[in-house]
Amino acid sequence: MRRLLGLALAGLCFSVQAQQPLPIFDAHVHYSHDAWDLVPVQEAIAIMRRAGVKRALISSSGDEGQQRLYAAAPDLVIPELRPYRSRGEIGTWVRDETLIPYLEDRLRRHKYVGIGEFHLYGADADLPVVRRMVDLARKHNLFLHAHSDVDAVERLFRQWPQARILWAHAGFERPERVAEMLAKHRNLWADLAFRTDHASDPAWRAVFLRFPDRFMVGTDTYVPERWHYIPEHADWSRRWLGELPREVAERIAWKNGEAVFGSLLRPD
Repeated sequence: MRRLLGLALAGLCFSVQAQQPLPIFDAHVHYSHDAWDLVPVQEAIAIMRRAGVKRALISSSGDEGQQRLYAAAPDLVIPELRPYRSRGEIGTWVRDETLIPYLEDRLRRHKYVGIGEFHLYGADADLPVVRRMVDLARKHNLFLHAHSDVDAVERLFRQWPQARILWAHAGFERPERVAEMLAKHRNLWADLAFRTDHASDPAWRAVFLRFPDRFMVGTDTYVPERWHYIPEHADWSRRWLGELPREVAERIAWKNGEAVFGSLLRPD
């Protein structure tokens, strides 16, 4: 009788757990200068909590934005340093020598887990400014969050073989190519921000099952309006993750992000 009761309770606990919404680690959030007035700090935090976001990896064009969020919700916000002081620098930063003193100053003032998200393609990865940025990441033991093609990712690893790279949008590459890169580089992870193809493609499912510890979800609030999409994106992520084995779904939803980034902030 006791054994039957124990099995029933265990089954009930499993059922309740299965019905609980998956927490979300959002690995691709921006809070840039054009969002600060449209989505004030407390509203931004409320949106993430309402969405069931456990933690979020956040950067901003104009670093002050994510510093405000981190000060208001250090339990929620994991800061990374974006090498853009404004949106207009996305295409020019790789040749802007004033960037390095800016990064050095911010790194002296604040705590970060990574540098990025930055846009970088092909041979630009070997430009002097980029190399100096990589040197700063090495010095401070920081991740690189790269919105890059395969060529640039390979060049970053050649510069710093021990680098840890979060590949934004999984490079917008097909699943087979992503699998090749993950197999080749054990310090490469991929966020799935601003993609939908992975939700229903059997080829993606095979990659998730092969590399369950290497993926994270992300919303990519690259414009202020997308802040209001965070809850919807979290719910959509839970739906497609629900088609995967529970352990794999939990890893991609939040456990990978927590394992990789959750303990990187050094205490004061």
